[in-house]
Amino acid sequence: MPDDPRRKAAAEAVKAIQQEFLRKTSEAQADRRKVFKEARKAGLNLREIGELAGLHHTTVGEIIRRR
Repeated sequence: MPDDPRRKAAAEAVKAIQQEFLRKTSEAQADRRKVFKEARKAGLNLREIGELAGLHHTTVGEIIRRR
């Protein structure tokens, strides 16, 4: 069965979708961090951002500080 073309195609599809997921996740995290930082510069505090995003304010602070 190792040479089964359906298994090989399925394995390649799993690898491809995982790579796409990781790329999109990374982009979304960067976008969120940027928006959170912009919100802070606009005067929103961590609690306000957290409330709007459905996150605890300490989580918002961690997101902003991450590199």
